[in-house]
Amino acid sequence: MDYRTDAPPILRDFLTYHEAIQGHSKKTVDEYFLDLRNFFRFIKIEKSKVSRTAEFESIDISDVDLELIRSVTLTDVYSYMNYLSRDRAQRPNSDQTGYGLKATSRARKVAAIRSFYKYLTNKAKLLSENPMQDLDAPRTKKSLPRYLDLDSSIQLLESVDGPFQERDRCILTLFLNCGVRISELIGLNVTDVRGEQLRVLGKGNKERILYLNDACIRAIQEYLAVRPGQQAIDKNALFLSRRRTRISKAAVEKLVKKYLTKAGLDSSQYSPHKLRHTAATLMLQNGVDVRTLQELLGHENLNTTQIYTHVDNENLRLAAKANPLASVKLSQKKDSGMEPGSED
Repeated sequence: MDYRTDAPPILRDFLTYHEAIQGHSKKTVDEYFLDLRNFFRFIKIEKSKVSRTAEFESIDISDVDLELIRSVTLTDVYSYMNYLSRDRAQRPNSDQTGYGLKATSRARKVAAIRSFYKYLTNKAKLLSENPMQDLDAPRTKKSLPRYLDLDSSIQLLESVDGPFQERDRCILTLFLNCGVRISELIGLNVTDVRGEQLRVLGKGNKERILYLNDACIRAIQEYLAVRPGQQAIDKNALFLSRRRTRISKAAVEKLVKKYLTKAGLDSSQYSPHKLRHTAATLMLQNGVDVRTLQELLGHENLNTTQIYTHVDNENLRLAAKANPLASVKLSQKKDSGMEPGSED
């Protein structure tokens, strides 16, 4: 889909800014457009620019201009959030859809609205004040990341066999040791391996360098020794499929599920992203500080990394036991005869 053909000029400039200047991927920018398109469809209904009986998915936003954008208030946005939480179809093109979006989905849409108005105020200078300055995002439930413990991680690696075992073991080793994202892994090229360093292209086309431990170096060397480089269709791709093309996201997800099942682990509870969680958690539990972990994982915001500080951590137990009050036993006071709730 080419969002530029459907977006009004003011929105198109915003999308171009994010893609060309901020370096966001086309997929991320497309999501910005889809979120803002639905928002302004709702606003056009609220401001009586179209009939309330109009089919929502067919409302054209190409005529959205600065005047309409400037007229939007926080009350309008909260009305939109209410619509999303109660009446918005979860799958608009399905007859079996439910209604009402989860808080995480609504929070993403708030982020798009915030970003758009911040751009108009601070970058494009089309608004003198940002009407969305105090816009609150829906509260989302913060769940702790699911991860494998050390024994289960070893079990998973030892389950690898078959004609592609060197490749598959290398993939699992990078997930569990480096915490790479699946998009980063499938995007790796042969030239990204530089001795004990691995060049990774992360979100927003941001490059970072990861240092490889002995297990990773050994796994890469064993894979490169059997990688069919001469017959490769994509000669740059580090990880090749059985058809000699760059391995796909679906293929990696499938092989992870396969080996999880083979290792006797619950494949419905884990995924490549959970292996990234595993790497982060194991490193944190073994002395890596949260700032270093942030850089290693490629997190832009430290808050994203700090979720790993809340997992079951042996260091936290040791810290609690180290408190000198931990071993103090208090003597029981004898009943003084005072009534419950009375004070001295």
